Amino acid sequence: MKILVVEDEKKVASFIKRGLEEENFSVDIAANGEEGLYMAEANRYDLVLMDVMLPKKDGLTVIRELREKGVKTPILCLTAKDNVDDIVAGLDSGSDDYLTKPFAFAELLARVRALVRRSGEDRGAEIFFADLRLDPVTHKVWRGEKEIDLTAKEYGLLEYFMRSPNQVLTRTMIAEHVWDYTFDSFTNIIDVYVNYLRKKIDKDYDKKLIHTIRGVGYVLKEA
Repeated sequence: MKILVVEDEKKVASFIKRGLEEENFSVDIAANGEEGLYMAEANRYDLVLMDVMLPKKDGLTVIRELREKGVKTPILCLTAKDNVDDIVAGLDSGSDDYLTKPFAFAELLARVRALVRRSGEDRGAEIFFADLRLDPVTHKVWRGEKEIDLTAKEYGLLEYFMRSPNQVLTRTMIAEHVWDYTFDSFTNIIDVYVNYLRKKIDKDYDKKLIHTIRGVGYVLKEA
């Protein structure tokens, strides 16, 4: 799952990014409101964490503009302001939740999971494809009755495949969704990780599920 953090304080942004990546989220950072507005509109995110006090364009204005443009991505406001009027203003702007600074990362993570889970499709529900089963809550994966042990990046890659079955995913799409906004999709690291995943998912099975589309990318399909 991919999250955009719009936060101008570098230490706070780094802290949030590191913590979320340890929980297997892919994280992009925007350092001001204008950049956050552009990235949230131009890319597909599962959640946006939006600081309210931002340079160039404040967070509430960014949220209102995103909603006016039809962007329905869940948004969690982060701010040092904690009076009732500020909270109401944040929610009225179109945000889905509000968390005041300073906060415990455990509370932030709980709110992130709750928002992602209730947005659009039920992100907490198990995902099935062929004889693969993936549990987004526990991050466990099975093929048939066999549980498969995956690293964080392998898990993120497989989840992206399973949420996009029968769809050709280019290296750029994979890089932006599973890694981050600045990742160089022309390196061979994506091919390396797809190969790692294949060894665990397909190697011992007659029916192969991960297929290469030469010169384009990869697809998860039954063939």
